[in-house]
Order: sequence, then structure tokens, then C-alpha cells
Amino acid sequence: MFSSQDIGHTQRQKTAAEAKAALLAKFKPREASVDPRFEERAALRAAELSQVRRDRAEARASHRQAVADAAQALVDTADALAADALAAKRGERKERKALSAAEAKAKRDARYAARKAR
Repeated sequence: MFSSQDIGHTQRQKTAAEAKAALLAKFKPREASVDPRFEERAALRAAELSQVRRDRAEARASHRQAVADAAQALVDTADALAADALAAKRGERKERKALSAAEAKAKRDARYAARKAR
């Protein structure tokens, strides 16, 4: 241990310089240690990433297919409604024609009966 009388100006400067150097040494970059399993972890990470990408692609594809199926169902429903409306319209027309034909036949029969009655 130093006595207070033995410490001089140069000794204090030397001690301060050593303390400053030790403090700066903390902030210097250290040599990086190489992880022995770096390649293995990188491969595992890449495999997980590709699996996630495949899952997301499958989810997008299934979503697109569901949207396409829903759109096709709407189109099919609209086509079925149009076909039903057309069939109903044709049925009404056939019915009207049948009634008109029956009325025309009744008129003809009435005229024929009137001629026979004379």
C-alpha cells in the first residue's frame, strides 16, 4: 500500500490512464465465437420457413377455391332460376294456346251445329 507521501503526480496519471484503458477495453469488440451448430440451425430454420410458406400457399389456394365455388354456386342458382322462369313462361304460353285452341274448336263446333240446325 502506498503512503500518501509516496504518491506523486505521475503515479496518479498512470493510475488514471490504466483505469481509462480498462474502461475502454470493455467496449472493444470481442472475437466472435463460432457456433458449432450454426449450419444445422440454419437448415432447420430454412425447413420451417419452407413449411410455413407451403401451409400459407395451401391456405390461399383453398380460400381461392372456396370463393370460386361460392361464385359458381351463385351462377348456378341464377341459371336455375332463369330456367325455372322460362319453363313457367312456356307452360303459361302452352296453357293459353290450349285454351285458345279449345275456344276456337268450341266456336267451330257451335257454327257447325248452327249450320246443321238450319
